[in-house]
Amino acid sequence: MGGKTYTGYREHTATGGVAGTAVTVHEDGKVPRPLDPRLDLRNHSPTGLEWGYLGSGPAQLALALVADALGDDERAEDIYQPFKFKVVGRLAGDGWTLTDAQVRAAVETLERERGRGRE
Repeated sequence: MGGKTYTGYREHTATGGVAGTAVTVHEDGKVPRPLDPRLDLRNHSPTGLEWGYLGSGPAQLALALVADALGDDERAEDIYQPFKFKVVGRLAGDGWTLTDAQVRAAVETLERERGRGRE
């Protein structure tokens, strides 16, 4: 069974400034697609997804990653802020890669720590 891989990278201008970010979902046998920011669930950052700090862009990325990996919006809304602190805020640099298995494992650890583990 193939999983998903999430890849984030910063887009740069010709002068070296940051033009924005992009997060792509790769699945076996499918065309890569942009990660849906899930503004329908919460609108923290209509200007885009971010990482490496604890602001609104990282909150939106955390929600988007968790919702996509879990396929469970309610569960995603319950755990995305701790996921932001534990994972997204610690993603460093201009690029990163996470698998859906890594996202789910981090969520399960956070849920256990909060006493809400799935059994």
